[in-house]
Amino acid sequence: MSMHEALLRRRGAVPLPRRVLALCVVGAARLLATQPPGRIRAVLSRLRRGARPATAAQVQASRDAVVGVSLTCAAREGCLPRSLATVLLTRLDGGWATWCVGVRRVPPFGAHAWVEAEGRMVGEDYPADYFRTLFRVS
Repeated sequence: MSMHEALLRRRGAVPLPRRVLALCVVGAARLLATQPPGRIRAVLSRLRRGARPATAAQVQASRDAVVGVSLTCAAREGCLPRSLATVLLTRLDGGWATWCVGVRRVPPFGAHAWVEAEGRMVGEDYPADYFRTLFRVS
């Protein structure tokens, strides 16, 4: 049985140039999400070189833009493309957010990918210790 979700999306919230950039980044993130974890990590490690740490506000703005243009990234199951697109868009803005992959600490098993800035998860509704980090690109 499938469940439908209703998502709140504000069309005019993101300016048109930013929306176009976010759409391009979402496309790149969806392609990158098809790669093995080691390759994703290698690509992100290369992209982060020379970037300054991003603030939580910058990362949240990137995440909002990504979620605003992509239903896949806005869905609960879209954590991998959403986190990748958020990191890539933040990088295009000159900063770098920490990209993390982990699993739930309590059963049942559940993998998740998220973005951190200033030492905390950005845009996630989970407590800080809800996931055990398997690897990160900081």
